[in-house]
Amino acid sequence: MARPRLTGVLLVGGASTRFGSPKALAPLAGETLATRAWRALGEACDERIAVGKRKDALQLPFELLDDGSEIRAALAGVVAGLRAASSELAVVLPVDTPLVTPSLLRKLAAACAEAAVTQTGPLPAAFARAALPVLERRLHEGRLALHEALEELETGRITVDAELLTNVNTPDDLRRLG
Repeated sequence: MARPRLTGVLLVGGASTRFGSPKALAPLAGETLATRAWRALGEACDERIAVGKRKDALQLPFELLDDGSEIRAALAGVVAGLRAASSELAVVLPVDTPLVTPSLLRKLAAACAEAAVTQTGPLPAAFARAALPVLERRLHEGRLALHEALEELETGRITVDAELLTNVNTPDDLRRLG
């Protein structure tokens, strides 16, 4: 059976308050976190969409889709990415998880019913277009916790090497990876 088309959604938004500057532009091993994540999505997916806030005016090497929301929440980016995706299935990768591999993204996609997450969830994740009504409703209601939205969806769960899920929240976190 052929693999279904897969859209990669890169979340580059976020206030980066603990980091002190835009995480997307932070360097790791000779490339920015945004470039690194974009490359991983390109190796795993048929199409890629970067979602964030245009008003942040980040100098990225790819086009940014504005999430169309004043709210800074991953849910807004997930909804915008799913709406824009040309495929029925999308993997969502936050820019601050630089060790996520294309293989991990493909495993999430394979485990997706309406959604799929790792043991640490809620991101990175996979979402089927069928999840969009629940996610849009929660966004409209201001119920922004993505982990709570997963409780309303048929969600697959996979276990992966915890190191791959390392999250960069501070400059010290990034230094430890470098």
